Amino acid sequence: MHRRSEPAILYAGTPVVLISTTNTDRSANLAPVSSAWWLGWRCVLGLGTSGRTAANLERGGECVLNLPSSDLAPRVDALARTTSAEEVPERKRRRGYRFDPDKFATAGLTPQPSELVAAPRVRECPIQMEAAVEAVHGVAEDAPELRGRTVAVETRVRRVHAAEEILADGDPDRIDPDRWRPLIMSFQHYYGLEPHPCWTSELARVPKRMYRTADSRAARPEWDRR
Repeated sequence: MHRRSEPAILYAGTPVVLISTTNTDRSANLAPVSSAWWLGWRCVLGLGTSGRTAANLERGGECVLNLPSSDLAPRVDALARTTSAEEVPERKRRRGYRFDPDKFATAGLTPQPSELVAAPRVRECPIQMEAAVEAVHGVAEDAPELRGRTVAVETRVRRVHAAEEILADGDPDRIDPDRWRPLIMSFQHYYGLEPHPCWTSELARVPKRMYRTADSRAARPEWDRR
């Protein structure tokens, strides 16, 4: 039996991403988001425009998408109500947000130099993706009360760094899902994954190489031109 329902939010379960960008003064910014999805080597991010991250992405055109494991939940949560904007918007202030000039220190995380972009990687995150911004789209443009408040940012991954302990034995180009424990947010609560899949997907029977796209080939050093 189903009933009509009006949840305040519809975050049914998505991976948490720590986005590192560079502020106008060249300092590093770090922001947790849970509106992110991948298609090939592209990642689309849903972001509010009142924070620094969206502005940094539009201005700088690059970022690092750091994927924390579930054991990093306390450190990610330390950033939940922080902002790099010195003037905290009223809407955020009512929710308890505060200005934080050094989010890496607040979360107890370590900046690590990137290879292709200015923003640092997060050393503690098992997966780090250096990425370029390809497009920024307005969201809810049809609703006057919401117009301009959120954007969807399309990024193209240029380089992936993965911790050795989550890679498949004998295959450095494949992340073993039984070893990778992503941090998931579902209706504003943090969750981890069970150590084994609940069912074997038919899609998992397709050789991984068949999912490779032109984007991943273009990201190889000899092809990278950006």
